[in-house]
Amino acid sequence: MSAQPLAQNPERLTRAHVVPFAVFMCFMIVNQLVDGFIKWDHPDAPWWRQDPSQFVYPAQTLITLGFIIYFWRSYTLNVSLKWALIGVVFGIVGIGFWLLPTYLYDAWGLTGKTEGWMNLLGITERKDGFNPNIFENPLAYWTSLLLRFLRAAVVVALVEEIFWRGFIMRFVCDWEGEYWKQPFGRPHWLSYLIVTGLFIAAHGKVDYAAAFIYGSLTYLLCIWSKSLAACIIMHGVANFLMGLYIMKTGNYGLW
Repeated sequence: MSAQPLAQNPERLTRAHVVPFAVFMCFMIVNQLVDGFIKWDHPDAPWWRQDPSQFVYPAQTLITLGFIIYFWRSYTLNVSLKWALIGVVFGIVGIGFWLLPTYLYDAWGLTGKTEGWMNLLGITERKDGFNPNIFENPLAYWTSLLLRFLRAAVVVALVEEIFWRGFIMRFVCDWEGEYWKQPFGRPHWLSYLIVTGLFIAAHGKVDYAAAFIYGSLTYLLCIWSKSLAACIIMHGVANFLMGLYIMKTGNYGLW
């Protein structure tokens, strides 16, 4: 497949690349609002009040996935075995950098929150986050966990790469013209600075350093491979491995 988008109405192409991301981000706002209104941090509280994200995230996952499926024909993935395998390697390397600060925190036997350069680099406690152990029922536990992996390794990988790499990288190169005529993966200093900067800003301060490295690696893969599929695979592999690490170590704050 060509790295150029399919011959479609530019407005539909824009909607296809922006709407799923917008829907996903709206649910992040909803999660914060719901958390503020109904969360009750008490052992006697029902699960949906202890952690409202346990029902907001599944809804976010399924609805966003529905939009991606609806717009699927508008995405030019440029799939190849070579770049898929290279995407796997990039995902392993990228998530290695992302998890290194948490690994060092545990390896050094640190406790509590850190300050200064350690906190700046993400070497801090990451225990508080999305935890499926809130459920005692095995079916509820596995449903929560599987939906969490679906969200991280599939939906997030698709929606972010479609938006950041598929749309924003083109848009910033020619926002006053026909940006859909920009080839996918065109190298440009402005697209690197803006896309990587926005990717960093979309994460918490504790992840800024890791997001800079990971975002830079993804940008390199994008301009090297000219393959949206390779970027999605990189992201999916990275998030899947992070999920395995979280479940093994209990660092749920990485979610």
